[in-house]
Amino acid sequence: MALASVGGGYQFTDGNLSELTIGTQAAQQTATATATLTVTQTLGGLLVGDPSTSAATYTLPTATAIDAVMTNMKTNSTFTLRVINLGTSTGLITVAVGTGITAVGNLVVAITGSAAGVGGAAEFLFRTTGTAAYTLYRVA
Repeated sequence: MALASVGGGYQFTDGNLSELTIGTQAAQQTATATATLTVTQTLGGLLVGDPSTSAATYTLPTATAIDAVMTNMKTNSTFTLRVINLGTSTGLITVAVGTGITAVGNLVVAITGSAAGVGGAAEFLFRTTGTAAYTLYRVA
């Protein structure tokens, strides 16, 4: 099935706000033990963490570092990061914010098969609130 030559989910500036977003997903980024994530790991959209049986903290890069790469972001622009936790036993992942990022919601990514309704994955939404300033929302 061919996609229409107009519409189809592409958003340029403030246009096409009600269109379906069609995207691509690069290969997942990975992390194991406690680390400061790179901008590439954060902007990749999908991070697979495997802290094994030890808890780990993944610290996000600073808002300034994100801005240096995401030069076209304007206030209220967003991007997402999904984190999958393959850890076992006590291998929880805690996401810590970098300078210039404010967190809203639970930043702990439980292990797969843990308490009902918690799961082994989380989705985070980054929203630009100004120059070198983001709010990070746990949305799932």
